[in-house]
Amino acid sequence: MASKHNEYNFSEIEPKWQNHWVEQKTYQAVDFAQQPTYYVLDMFPYPSGAGLHIGHPEGYTASDALKRYKKACGFNVLHPMGWDAFGLPTEQYAIKTGKHPRDTTETNVARFNQQLTQLGFAYDWEREINTTDPGYFRWTQWIFSQLFRKGLAYVDEKPVWFCPELGTVLANEEVLNTPEGPRSERGSYPVERRPIRQWVLRITAYAERLIAGLKELDWPDSTKRLQENWIGRSEGAEITFEIDGGKGSLEVFTTRPDTLYGATYMVIAPEHPLLESITTAEQSEAVQAYAEKAKRKSDLERAELSKEKSGVWTGATATNPINGKSIPIWVADYVLMTYGTGAIMAVPAHDSRDFEFAQAFDLEIIQVIEDDGSAEKDAEGLLTEAYTGPGKLMQSGSLSGKDSEAAKQAVIEQLAPEGRGKPEINYKLRDWLFSRQRYWGEPFPVLWVAPEDYQKLDASLKPEGDPVSAKIDGVERCALVLPETQLPLELPEVESYTPSPDGQSPLAKAGDWLQVYLDPANGTTSSEAHEGWIPATRETNTMPQWAGSCWYYLRYIDPKNDKAPIDPEKEKYWGCPDLYIGGAEHAVLHLLYARFWHHVLYDLGVVSNPEPFKKLFHQGIILGEDGEKMSKSRGNVVNPETIIESYGADALRLYLMFLGPLEASKPWNTKGIEGIARFLRKVWRLVLDENGKPRLSDDKALDPESARTLHATIKKVTEDYEALSFNTAISQMMICVNQLAKTDATPRESTEIFLQLLAPLAPHIAEELWERMGHTKSIAHAGWPEHDPAQLVQDKVKIVFQVNGKYRGDADLPAGVDQESAIVAAKAHPKVAAFLEGKTLRREIYVPGKIVNLVAN
Repeated sequence: MASKHNEYNFSEIEPKWQNHWVEQKTYQAVDFAQQPTYYVLDMFPYPSGAGLHIGHPEGYTASDALKRYKKACGFNVLHPMGWDAFGLPTEQYAIKTGKHPRDTTETNVARFNQQLTQLGFAYDWEREINTTDPGYFRWTQWIFSQLFRKGLAYVDEKPVWFCPELGTVLANEEVLNTPEGPRSERGSYPVERRPIRQWVLRITAYAERLIAGLKELDWPDSTKRLQENWIGRSEGAEITFEIDGGKGSLEVFTTRPDTLYGATYMVIAPEHPLLESITTAEQSEAVQAYAEKAKRKSDLERAELSKEKSGVWTGATATNPINGKSIPIWVADYVLMTYGTGAIMAVPAHDSRDFEFAQAFDLEIIQVIEDDGSAEKDAEGLLTEAYTGPGKLMQSGSLSGKDSEAAKQAVIEQLAPEGRGKPEINYKLRDWLFSRQRYWGEPFPVLWVAPEDYQKLDASLKPEGDPVSAKIDGVERCALVLPETQLPLELPEVESYTPSPDGQSPLAKAGDWLQVYLDPANGTTSSEAHEGWIPATRETNTMPQWAGSCWYYLRYIDPKNDKAPIDPEKEKYWGCPDLYIGGAEHAVLHLLYARFWHHVLYDLGVVSNPEPFKKLFHQGIILGEDGEKMSKSRGNVVNPETIIESYGADALRLYLMFLGPLEASKPWNTKGIEGIARFLRKVWRLVLDENGKPRLSDDKALDPESARTLHATIKKVTEDYEALSFNTAISQMMICVNQLAKTDATPRESTEIFLQLLAPLAPHIAEELWERMGHTKSIAHAGWPEHDPAQLVQDKVKIVFQVNGKYRGDADLPAGVDQESAIVAAKAHPKVAAFLEGKTLRREIYVPGKIVNLVAN
C-alpha cells in the first residue's frame, strides 16, 4: 500500500510553492543586471466583480510558461501584472449600492490577485500597478498635459451617442444594432444622439506614422490589416461646390475626381451644420423629421450597404464646378459626418450606393467612363448597375477620351486656379473622443478661466497656438492645464455617483472641489482667494478607461518613480515588450490608442523607440462545452477555482495549453482534463517509488531508444516553447514519459532534464519532485538543457510494408537501408507474403526510410 508521503497531493504542494516564489522573490526582475533582457507582457485585466473565468488563464498560462522558460535560458525576465481598474461597471455598482468605487475596486483586485496566485502565475508583484492609484494616474494626467501643450487636445461639441441610463457618452463601437434600435453594448439600454462638449485628441495628426509603423512589427497580418482599414488612408481631391443662392459652399472629398462630369446630385449628412440654413421652407418639415429619425441609428446601421436607401431633398441646389450645372442637394443617412466632410458628390453611374439612391428617387444617371463591355445595360444601352472600373472618359468635355487615371490629375489642375479643387489625402480615422461624463475615471488636469484672465497666464500653462475655448454653463471660457507640481488631481468625495439627466458628470455637483482660485504665474490653486489670483472652474468630465491602458507597460519598468513617468535609463535597459499577449478583440482600439500615445512620448523624448509592442500574439477563445462563447445567460461558464479544487493548478495549466494551438478557439471539455491528471500522476510515479523515495539510478545509463526519445524531447520542447506551440510540446513530453517509464529506475540526470522541460507548464509538481530528489535550490535556477544531436541519429528505422496501399506489416531495418534490401525484407514478412501469394507483382515502390508498397493482382 502506498504511503501518504507518496501521494500526489496537489492541494498541499501548490500553495507551498506559490508561497515560496513570493517569499524568495524567485521571479523578480532586476534592473541593470548583466543578463540579456526579455519583457513579456499580458494585457492587464479589468478587475470585475465576477472574478476570473476560464478564458483569462489561457493567455496568462502561456506567458507564465514562456517567462519561466526564458529565465531558465538565462534571461533577466520582466513579467509584471496590474489592474485596468477605472471603468463603468464599478461605477454602475456604486450608483446602485452607494458603495465608493474605490472600495469595490480594492475588493475585486484582492480576489483577482488571489485567483492568479492560485493558478501558479509567478508575477513580479513588486511592480504591480493600478490605474486608479493616484501615484499612477498622476502621470496619466501628465501625459494629457503634454498632449494639450502640443496642441493635440481640443474641445468640440460633437453629436455623440449618449446613454441616459448609463449617464455617459459611448463610442460607436460600444453601440449595438438591435431590432428595437441602437442599444448600449453594456446593459442593452437605449441610446440617442446628442451634441455634448467633448475633449478630443488629435490622433489624425499621427495617421501617416501609425500606418507606416505597422510595417516593421511582428504582428498577425489580420491585426495589421484591421488597423490599416481603421485608419483608412485614401488619396483623392477636395472639391468645392458653391450652393446656389449665395448660401455658402460644400467641400467634398472624392477618390474619383475623374468622374466629376457625372456628378448629378449631392448628399449631406443629417448632422451637417449647413443643413438647416440651406433647407427651403417647403422642405423644412420633411428634412427635420428625417434628421431626427437618423439620430436614432448607429453609424454601422446607416452605412449598411444592403439597407433600403432613404433620403429627403433639401430644396437647395449647388453648382457642379466643372460644367456649371445646377444639381440638387439631398440629405441621406448613408453619408456620415464622421467620415470626410459630411458631404459627397454623387456619381450614380460609377458608385453602387449612389446608383441605388438615384434609382430610388429617379435622379439623373450620366455615364462618364467608358466600360469594357462588362457593364450590365438595358436594351437602350443605359446602365442597369454602376460601372466602377477604369476606362476612358466620355461626356466629359475636353477631357473626353482621356484615361480615367490620368484624368484625376487633369480635373484637379483645371479646378485649382479658381480655388475649387486641390489634391487631398483623407483618413477614415476620426479624432479620438476622450471624454466621459462619469465619476470613476481620471480627472482632467484642466481649469477653465475667463478670456480676459487667460491673458494673464504664464505661457507654460497654455497650449501651443490658439487657446482651447468652450462655453461652460453658457459662458465663454479658456482652458489651461495644471503644472506638474499640482498633480495628481484626485477625485473629490461626492454625495451621488449618478450623472445628471442632461449628461453632466457627477463632478459638476462637487461645489467645493469645482471652484478654485489660481495663481496665474505658476498654476498653484487654492480654495481661498488671494491677491492677484483669478477664479477658475475645474473640468468635470473624466478620461475614458482607455487612458490608463495606453501606457501601463512603461510604468511597469519604473512603477515607484515620483519624479517622472519612467526613468530614461531603465526604459533603455528594458525597452519595449518583446512579446505582448492578449485577445484579438483589442486588435484596433487599445492597440491603436497605445501606439498613438507612444509616438507622442517618443517625440517628447520620454521613450527611445517609436513603437511600443515589437511582437503581438492573440490567444484564441475558450468556448463552453456546447461550443458557444461562455456567458452567464447560456449557463456554460467554467470557474477555474472549481477545476483547481478537483484537479490542481498544474493540471488546469497543462490542459489549457493542450486543448489545441494557442491562437485557435476551442471548446472546453471537463472530461478531457482527466487524461492530463493521469499524466501528472504518471510523472509522479516515474520519479518516486511507493515509499515516496526517488526512483533513480546514479550509475545507470539510458538505453539507446530512451536516450533518443529524451534528446528528441529536449529539441522539440525547446522549439515549441519558442514558438508558443505548447500543445505539441506537451504531446512530446507524454511520449517521453511513456518511454522513460519502461525502465525500473531512470538515471538521475535524465529525470532532472525531464523535470526542467516540464517546469514552465507544470511548475508546482516539477518543484516538488526536484526538491525530493535532494535539490535545495528552486528548479527555476537550474538552467535549460541542450539536446545532443548525436543522440538523435538512429541506428534503425521502422519501415512500413504495404500491399496495394494497405498496411500489412513493418520491420526495424538499418538506417539508410537501400531499396533492394527493403523490398527483400518486405517480401519475406509472413503477412506480406500471404497477401502476395497467387498474385503477379506489378510494381515495387520504396519511399526511403518510410514505406515499401508492393502493387500486385
